[in-house]
Amino acid sequence: METARIAQILSEMGTLLEVRGENPFRCRAYHNAAQTLKGLPSDLSEMIADGRLAETPGIGTTMFSKIVQLATTGHLPAYDDLRRATPPGLVALLRVPGLGPKKIKVLHDELKIESLADLRVAGEAKMIAPLKGFGAKTEQKILDGISFVESVGDRILQSKARRLVAPILEAIRQHPLVLRAEVCGSLRRRAETIGDLDILFSAENPVPVLDHFVKLPEVATVLAHGPTKASVRIADGVQCDLRGVEDSQFPFALHYFTGSKAHNIAIRRRALAHGYSLNEYSLSGEKGSVACKTEADLFAALGLAYIPPELREDVGEIEAAEKGPLPPLVELSDLTGTFHCHTDWSDGQATLEEMAQAAQSLGLTYLGIADHSRSAGYAGGLSIERVRQQWAAIDALNETFGGKFRIFKGTECDILGDGSLDYPDEILDGFDYVVASVHSSFGMPRDEMTARIVRAAANPRVTMLGHPTGRLLLARDAYAVDVDAVIEAAAKAGTMIEINASPHRLDLDDIHCRRAKAQGVTIVVNPDAHSTGGLADLDYGVGVARRAGLGVADLFNSAPLAKVAEALERRRKARH
Repeated sequence: METARIAQILSEMGTLLEVRGENPFRCRAYHNAAQTLKGLPSDLSEMIADGRLAETPGIGTTMFSKIVQLATTGHLPAYDDLRRATPPGLVALLRVPGLGPKKIKVLHDELKIESLADLRVAGEAKMIAPLKGFGAKTEQKILDGISFVESVGDRILQSKARRLVAPILEAIRQHPLVLRAEVCGSLRRRAETIGDLDILFSAENPVPVLDHFVKLPEVATVLAHGPTKASVRIADGVQCDLRGVEDSQFPFALHYFTGSKAHNIAIRRRALAHGYSLNEYSLSGEKGSVACKTEADLFAALGLAYIPPELREDVGEIEAAEKGPLPPLVELSDLTGTFHCHTDWSDGQATLEEMAQAAQSLGLTYLGIADHSRSAGYAGGLSIERVRQQWAAIDALNETFGGKFRIFKGTECDILGDGSLDYPDEILDGFDYVVASVHSSFGMPRDEMTARIVRAAANPRVTMLGHPTGRLLLARDAYAVDVDAVIEAAAKAGTMIEINASPHRLDLDDIHCRRAKAQGVTIVVNPDAHSTGGLADLDYGVGVARRAGLGVADLFNSAPLAKVAEALERRRKARH
């Protein structure tokens, strides 16, 4: 089992224990262990084998045995027992913004609430407000939160979908009868959130493969099981569909089941205009079926260049593919460094040295450290004195790299309510770059919030805007802001806008990335990493960039270290 999945299970166990009112120290032990795993400096299996994991702070003897069991068997009876003992409706309550385990326990103990439906009834009956620690405002926020949860349905984050589908896809690919297998649907298109998991495979006889699929350890419930398709619900409650086709049908089925629906309709319309009939199993014309080994062959038969899955949303990709090969999309390997990263100087889990080492292990040649500014007391924001101390620490560390790697001095500086910044100008001038972000007063009216961020974007000391809409996918809506006005202000000032690659944010989204590119705004992919493992989230940001049609030249952090340093220094000097 992958390290990220083990960390997720341990964190969930801590949360389930909190909901049940267990000893807070025991709950915290699971959460701490999960955070430790996310920031491991080496491969988990190697650290288990050489004994380093057992000696890692935060991993006691009991926790170590649980991690080893998960890593080697993929299962933990204690986890299964805990899930069975906790009403599933209570876990669903955790999705309501602002409703944590402690409050859920109070609601369960006092009002016998075990589901979202129970919670809505209690809220509408004004039964929540009188409870200790709640009140009328909290009650209304809970009702608003329920509406938000209902609006997003049972969708999951792309990161969770990838984690869940990986072992299943690998099991299908390992089956001796399987010729080809791929993930389809919105996950292949790298959409922000995912509904169901879809896997397609080819085999001469799909029946044994489907029989194998429904018996996989990840499967909790079999919903349907036929000769060419099976649907299951896996342990996390997510539906997973597996379809089998003949290998000659695979390219057509892969294209069809990847979608999107709008793209498929447009492609079928094009096929008809060219005298063909296209469905999920074949492309045929007057002379019979057209043989295609790959999706590229299918596009070529229709007079189109290959269209990457991320672009298949019917937003002009077909018209572009008529003119010839599409410009290459950016790849993760194209990134040379990144900027929005935190250390244990504020609310990060790793030291400066550990973050630098992790960045180098990923092949990056520079790393920007942007710990929180002084107003972010909840996140260990740096006082001016500590800012100067960190600068000295970074200077000392840079001396050890011999010019082959560099840490840039940055800050994630709070945008205050009036649009001003959290540090005085003389301190801001000492940073190599400034990421400006909103972390407070999310409920401002749209015109005020827009003016606030526009003022920050126009500030010559701001290098890039961080998570510009403030959304948390499946957890919190974006604040009310005119994103187009912010993009326009950034374009005029030469301020970059980040794609926040955290799978919980993916902000800016691909739609506004396209608009930003059209106005000449430079985009930067930042992971908002709070641990060494968080640097891997860059891949999710690259997915957003690809969906927006961005290439290497459209991203600031695809340039060599020397050019990046020169550009930052040039902007820094232009402030004066």
